Amino acid sequence: MFDKLTRILVSPANWAGLALAIVVLVLKALGMIGVAGLPLALLGYVAGFVAGGLWLGFPKLSGPAWDADALEFSDDGDAREAMGRALRAVRGLVQFNPDNRLPASLQAKVLELCTSLEALLSQWERSKGALSLQEGFHARHIAISYLPDALKTYLSIPAQYANTRPIHDGKTAVEIFRTAIVELEGKVAQLADDLASQDAHAFLAHSQFLHDKFGVPGVLPGPAARPSLPENSSHGSP
Repeated sequence: MFDKLTRILVSPANWAGLALAIVVLVLKALGMIGVAGLPLALLGYVAGFVAGGLWLGFPKLSGPAWDADALEFSDDGDAREAMGRALRAVRGLVQFNPDNRLPASLQAKVLELCTSLEALLSQWERSKGALSLQEGFHARHIAISYLPDALKTYLSIPAQYANTRPIHDGKTAVEIFRTAIVELEGKVAQLADDLASQDAHAFLAHSQFLHDKFGVPGVLPGPAARPSLPENSSHGSP
């Protein structure tokens, strides 16, 4: 109950409603509104709350609360299980989108990265290839620390500041976070391509082995050799 009340109080919709109600009360204090001031203040709050909710988002009364500790993960035990846990937590928080801090396009971008990382994890588990020690480190830490830390630090910035205030090279926090997500997407695509290339070469080597050993037609490109018939095969026995 207290958590729901807190979400309402800190929501942009509530602040918009309070602002409009205060304007009406100030006008009443200046004598510009008569006895209808209090009812108008109440109506002003409702109108401001609705307008603020439609513009900036209504408070969400259900779902996980935003907690910075929820994005702290360890690399202990099986790395792939740790990656899965981290990605589920990041996806859940981004879908909940506390106080609508993530614009819709950026929210979709982060979810796409989570999907790409989950696909990489599945590919890694079934692949015949292997990532190098350094690349395996990158794959784990993109999911376990790089992405969660970027999300956590972004959400720690007040929404209005993140959306409007340039903080580096004329870019806002939203633009910098979007750039970071794009860079992580590029690295994930590179890792997936590396594994796919290794699997393709393994397939080609195995196909060549089958062709050389058994002459299996159609395994490799090119016309298949046909066995020749003995010269006397066309002469039947009397």
